[in-house]
Amino acid sequence: MTPAINLVKKHRLKFTVHEYQHDPAAVSYGIEAAEKLNVAAAWVFKTLVVETDTHQLAVAILPVDQQLNFKKMAKALKVKKVQMAETTKVERTTGYVLGGVSPLGQKKRLATVIHQSAASLTDMYISAGKRGLELQMTSTDLQSLLTASFSDIVND
Repeated sequence: MTPAINLVKKHRLKFTVHEYQHDPAAVSYGIEAAEKLNVAAAWVFKTLVVETDTHQLAVAILPVDQQLNFKKMAKALKVKKVQMAETTKVERTTGYVLGGVSPLGQKKRLATVIHQSAASLTDMYISAGKRGLELQMTSTDLQSLLTASFSDIVND
């Protein structure tokens, strides 16, 4: 069990764990997950950790086939600028390795923004905390558990 799975179990939320054989040569972990789970890329969300101009870390959750818009993310967080956080900071703060970072069960709770497209989905897929392991759950449960906001954070 990963910390992410333990957290949803603890809160008695409805979820499904999907496991697949991760290919270390995969260019995009998220696209690989969508293909191996045979679901639309718009339903599979990646977890990115950004650092603000005030040196705070925050989490962006967006569809795997989209790119994070830094200006929109900064606006959603009410800061001037954001950039991708350094790998070592991400792994140390979340407790997960890149490609397996789950928004759930992180060592330190970070401000979180979920792309607004998730709000209209019945179910969405997020990393369960390990490469090759995805968690299927409702966006409202995810939003509630993380005290996250929904916002437009991707490039047009």
